[in-house]
Amino acid sequence: MDEQVSKRRVAIGVTGGIAAYKAIEVLRGLQRAGCDVRVAMTRHACEFIQPLTFRALSGSYVIVDDYAPHNPDPIAHITFSQTIDLFVIAPATANTLAKLANGVADDFLTSTYLACTAPVLVAPAMNTTMWQHPATRRNLEKLRSDGVHILEPDAGEMACGTIGPGRLSEPDRIVARALAILETTQSPAAADLPSTGSRVDLQGERILITAGATREPIDPVRFISNRSSGQMGFALAEAAGKRGANVIVVAGTTTADPPTDIELIKVTSAEDMRSAVLGQIEEATILIAAAAVADYRPKKTEPAKIKKSNPTLTLELERTSDILGDVAHQKRKDQLLIGFAAETNDILSNATAKLTSKKLDVIVANDVSRNDIGFDSPNNAVTILVRDGLQPIELPAMSKLEIAHRILDEIVKLRHRSATAKTA
Repeated sequence: MDEQVSKRRVAIGVTGGIAAYKAIEVLRGLQRAGCDVRVAMTRHACEFIQPLTFRALSGSYVIVDDYAPHNPDPIAHITFSQTIDLFVIAPATANTLAKLANGVADDFLTSTYLACTAPVLVAPAMNTTMWQHPATRRNLEKLRSDGVHILEPDAGEMACGTIGPGRLSEPDRIVARALAILETTQSPAAADLPSTGSRVDLQGERILITAGATREPIDPVRFISNRSSGQMGFALAEAAGKRGANVIVVAGTTTADPPTDIELIKVTSAEDMRSAVLGQIEEATILIAAAAVADYRPKKTEPAKIKKSNPTLTLELERTSDILGDVAHQKRKDQLLIGFAAETNDILSNATAKLTSKKLDVIVANDVSRNDIGFDSPNNAVTILVRDGLQPIELPAMSKLEIAHRILDEIVKLRHRSATAKTA
């Protein structure tokens, strides 16, 4: 194949913030990865860095105003946006986020966004107070629901002297996320799939999700449990609901707030969760087991509080039920089973073994020994393993809601392959 044809085409949109200069490093990183990169800028971005810099590095005309007399293409927002494989906006100011979320197209960059048929990755950068403002949070959620990938900013000291979240994510992280998106959208398996950008690709599915931690009582006031906030399960529920699925969540103990407009069943113990899941599984087409179910419980629960009269205490434990195993035993051909593997070592080998032994369709593995992601964090980094020998899909640190959408993307692809195999 000709090298130019095989190159992935990426557009970078640069908006007016002090971090605009970091877009140079993003451009160079994408070029080193073999991408053909073009650049668009807002007028205010030109106050921080000149278009000539990007033109010299990219070898292409940098568009600021497609109505400018020297612009070679008078309808560039159409031709520019529909001849790329990915649109990266970095940095994206609070003003730009508001425009994108509400469909405002008053310059070349925002018009390009509305005309774009490729995936969009946005890397915001702004003052901490602006980042945490309810209006900005609403705009981010609207963009996520529209299928936009969001790489949340880092925390640190910014140009204004504020310390907190809002600093543009490091260029190498932006490049890594961009390449991960390209790998998914450009893979042969995904090439023939219908676009999921409309986020209604799960209509007709009834998705049963487990979330949170179970508690196994020792006595009336003490228990054994696992660490889990429920954020990942609730993020999956939110994402699936926005994509048209009928969602029901069986939740143990959680510290995160559940999304609205879902059916929620609250449980406490592993046995409670098993009963609830088996009671709902017949109607479900997909089970996503994201809960942290205790593997062991006390063999005997004391009826009264154990006193601290003895210097030591011995507990005899027994295994809890294998909920996924029970479901797999009675799985229908039209059902998909998705599990999670929270590991501290040998992540891939342990996850692969679980994928096989429990006869799952997908397993999501993550390293819970890391302090920067996972438990009680809004972000995570996971590896998705799909049955039938497909290559592992490694996702760098991103919001749990975005990870939820990426997991659902793989489920949609698996459904599509199964449907294609039946008609072949």
